[in-house]
Amino acid sequence: YLSTGRGATALFHSIDADDSGAVSASEVALFLDFVNRDGVREEEFEKLEQLVSDDEELTLQEFLAWLVAATSAGEHKEAEEVKRYESHGSTGKRRSTLLKKKVEYAWNETTMSQSLRRMQYAVRGEVVMKAETLKAEGRPIIFTNVGNPHAVKQKPITYYRQVLSLCDLPAEYGIDHPAVEQMFPKDVIARAREYKAAIGAGGTGAYSHSQGISQFREHVANFIEKRDGHPAFAGDIFLTNGASTGIQNLLMALMSTNTDAVMIPIPQYPIYSALITLLGGRQIGYELDESSKWAVAKAELDKSLAEAKMKGLTVKALAMINPGNPTGQVLDRESLEVICKFCSDNGIVLLADEVYQRNIYAPGKEFISAKKIACETPGCENLQLVSFHSTSKGVIGECGRRGGYMELHHIDPYVQAQLYKLVSSGLCSGLAGQIMTSLMVHPPQEDDESYAQFVAEEKAIFDSLVKKSSTLVGGLNKIDGVECESAEGSMYAFPRITIPKGALEEAKARNQTPDTMYAISLLEETGICVVPASGFGQKDGRIGFRTTFLPPDDELEQAIEGFAMHHKKFCERYQ
Repeated sequence: YLSTGRGATALFHSIDADDSGAVSASEVALFLDFVNRDGVREEEFEKLEQLVSDDEELTLQEFLAWLVAATSAGEHKEAEEVKRYESHGSTGKRRSTLLKKKVEYAWNETTMSQSLRRMQYAVRGEVVMKAETLKAEGRPIIFTNVGNPHAVKQKPITYYRQVLSLCDLPAEYGIDHPAVEQMFPKDVIARAREYKAAIGAGGTGAYSHSQGISQFREHVANFIEKRDGHPAFAGDIFLTNGASTGIQNLLMALMSTNTDAVMIPIPQYPIYSALITLLGGRQIGYELDESSKWAVAKAELDKSLAEAKMKGLTVKALAMINPGNPTGQVLDRESLEVICKFCSDNGIVLLADEVYQRNIYAPGKEFISAKKIACETPGCENLQLVSFHSTSKGVIGECGRRGGYMELHHIDPYVQAQLYKLVSSGLCSGLAGQIMTSLMVHPPQEDDESYAQFVAEEKAIFDSLVKKSSTLVGGLNKIDGVECESAEGSMYAFPRITIPKGALEEAKARNQTPDTMYAISLLEETGICVVPASGFGQKDGRIGFRTTFLPPDDELEQAIEGFAMHHKKFCERYQ
């Protein structure tokens, strides 16, 4: 039940030894003597004993309701989640909120997918929902919780939008309009004409091949080949709705039994923990070493794998995020070789999340792809690798277009055919995202009319990110009780904070993690929205948060001042 979210009724009947349709105090006592309590809230076992005290029996529905409470994730409370959703400023009116009588639904918290119920996604979680509610009430909010560049005033790159608009417009109003050259550069018109021909007569409103437009996949393959110096093939490219959809499809294809597991970095981007929970898999964390700039150690990988085997789990895949999210580190060749060899030696599929490959700011650091390591490192010849990239990050920041790709390298042809069947069930990724992905990997060339403006716009965005990453980390490190490693890449800082013992005790009393309580306090007092570090996973005893450095300079400076002011007041309050 804990691994899959299924089997609650069977669990009840296994406790109901006399098949009476209810469990007695003695049957519950026997259950409590033998059950493994890992992954279950300890205080709920005491409540279960209370429920059947004085020889009262527990019905199936009562047991299922107890099971929901017992397996709620951490501070997660379903009733509170409903309240947060209903008070969300942007949800809009719903029929259920107008009903005056309580309704009993057959599809409810005990009969729905329990894996979905237990799934957590902190980036859009409690703190963010509260922030959006406050915004709807008129409070000014600085959103630093998610890497959503255009939402915090990053300007779109002109060339991309021009080509996209001409691809969408009917030809007579776009590429074939008599005055088109007065409105668009010639290279933009030529590129749009090329793309419309590749898309076909149906245009951007029609489905494409399920892996994506063939010519666009050729562009991706050429980009990878040029980047890595090794062959890439359009047939191994799947265009996806952002990297997230590709990750979900891969995990869906990997999880086959109740004991399948995925190794994920700690800290990690919570799309992995969320999807693994949803799909009934197990998470095995491998800790990144904060004291060594979030380095990966082979001993830690070996330890995590051994622990998984001791639990009877089969590690099917390992997720690697480079550059790191939320940690911002850029892995060097030696670290990449350690990970790739580890996966190859143990028959583990490597999921290489490389969506921040353009976001590298530290002098002397460079992005090296897992594909390049796989092709150049002895011992990695049999590495099974799937790499992901996205148009949401880099200097493009076109999150709403939902563009991206995954490349399959050394994957069983039978499995690849089944993956094609899986993506075919979704017909295809969005055409706007496919176009944007092609443009990302195939930008204007040096002799094109748009090139100078394109380069200038990219440089302005990149230089701004370099400056703001340094400004934010420097500002955080000036605050007494806040420590933050440098952001070598990606879009985030991941500071750790020191807070008084009184704050820890208050968080426990509220049934919240300390950093959730801290983040809510920060939001309420300053209007700054961050994500509690506990949502990404961290070492026991560590407290912190993740923040982006994407807002404009003036808002970022305001946020740094807000961080400092709030931290001082928060610590004084609980001293």
